Amino acid sequence: MVGIVIISHSRTLAEGVAEVARAMGVGKAVVEPAGGDSEGRLGTSIDLVEQAVAAADDGDGVVLLADLGSSVLTAKMLIEDAEGDDVLLADAPLVEGAVAAASMAATGADLAAVHAAAESARDHRKTN
Repeated sequence: MVGIVIISHSRTLAEGVAEVARAMGVGKAVVEPAGGDSEGRLGTSIDLVEQAVAAADDGDGVVLLADLGSSVLTAKMLIEDAEGDDVLLADAPLVEGAVAAASMAATGADLAAVHAAAESARDHRKTN
């Protein structure tokens, strides 16, 4: 199953988004948080992201969702350093993208479909 990693400057935010996404993935989707810096403060940590990717990856690939700024840069750096093309960064809103990705991953969809589902969340409006 495709794994999902939530990258945020805040550990609490990453854990909360992961919790919601897991629920929407009916307990089947593997969603790992990577929030805050290595000391639990606001920030990002490539080490935490690498650990989360390793925990989420069962061989079918991983979709990364990041909140902003250095979280996006950290995700891009991880992808550049990774061997292969089995880790993708979704250009998507964090919560909506994570829910869409988890819902799709729970169906057993492949990496491209889970990535596309996350990115399709950009088009979901909350009001008319």
